[in-house]
Amino acid sequence: MSTTVDVRAAARASSETVSARVVRILGRTPVHIFLAVVAVIWLAPTIGLLVTSFRPRSDIQATGWWEILSTLRLTLVNYEDVIQGQGMAQSFLNSIIISVPSTLLPLALCSLAAYGFSWLKFRFKDTLFLVVVALMMVPVQLGFIPLLTLFRPLHLTQGFVAVWLAHTAFALPFGIFLLRNFFITLPKDLIEAARIDGSSDFGIFRTIVVPLSIPAIAAYGIFQFLWVWNDLLMSLVFVQTNANYPMTVQMTTLLGTYGTEWNLLAAGAFLLMAVPLAVFFSLQRYFVQGLLAGSVK
Repeated sequence: MSTTVDVRAAARASSETVSARVVRILGRTPVHIFLAVVAVIWLAPTIGLLVTSFRPRSDIQATGWWEILSTLRLTLVNYEDVIQGQGMAQSFLNSIIISVPSTLLPLALCSLAAYGFSWLKFRFKDTLFLVVVALMMVPVQLGFIPLLTLFRPLHLTQGFVAVWLAHTAFALPFGIFLLRNFFITLPKDLIEAARIDGSSDFGIFRTIVVPLSIPAIAAYGIFQFLWVWNDLLMSLVFVQTNANYPMTVQMTTLLGTYGTEWNLLAAGAFLLMAVPLAVFFSLQRYFVQGLLAGSVK
């Protein structure tokens, strides 16, 4: 008798579980539909650009990219012409040379400064942090002329040093603000225990703060890398040697020279987009966690 009761109870619980799942799925359906529509709208231009970059020029002029299945003619000639003939290979390398140091330098400086604002005691700490926050509201364009006046006598604009320093300087306020808000959420008892054990401030930063703050640090690294990679204005101002131009500047030259060559423009544009897309999709979980850094304490 007890076995029969147990079976009926299990069946009733299973039925309730299935019904609860159905209700939950139906309740989320509008959200899923909305997210799917947003994803399609966001991905459509990217997919169109990718398809166009592999199509011959005659097909691009005759049909739209969505009619690719009717012709189904793809070629790598567009990429070969752009990379070999238009200097995009060198500009791609220049973009990497500019972006990597311009990301690592702010990461190191912002992490150290954020640790100081979070766990060190010194005079005017709160005042200095307010100054840092206020600097986030200053347009970067205001600093171009003073920095050029400083860099030109030192001949820093003939290489990459000027653009490295400029990107680092303008990235510090936001980076310090973001990382400081994450660092102060770390367990205070853990920091105090490390100090009691005799660990130095740098030892605490290296062995405790950094490993526990990987999501926030990686998220800020994504922010900074995408900003530097897609930057055009600073590259035009602080890179004054044609051989050192990154892809963003080279694309403007390509637009002026081949304004109607959609096949070449699409190939060059997708080369410019490929690295940011790869970085974002490979590290998107850190990106989401970093957006929430410091929101809950």
